[in-house]
Amino acid sequence: MSEATPRITAPYLEQFSHQTVRILGKVTQLRGEQATIDAGGQITLHLNRDSHLTVDHAVEVIGKVQNDLSVRVLVSTDFGTGIDFGIADAVVDATHRYHEIFYQKDS
Repeated sequence: MSEATPRITAPYLEQFSHQTVRILGKVTQLRGEQATIDAGGQITLHLNRDSHLTVDHAVEVIGKVQNDLSVRVLVSTDFGTGIDFGIADAVVDATHRYHEIFYQKDS
């Protein structure tokens, strides 16, 4: 993937509508071709055939934010358990505080 994939949490979804983003969250629910993760708030994921998620595991998703602020998964990686989400939140904060390093902000 050559386009920037800024790291976000649920509060940033609206700001990145129709863009490809990277999200780290904890899987809270699986329902067929959908899942819900907690990433600073609940996010609904639309899974692809290669998505193999497990409830209570951390997952990193690269996906496109949809009109309804759900995310269509392009790639997912299971990070298992034991992830410090406090550090992940700090990385998201730094990504947006110093956005010029990570992505171009629309004016």
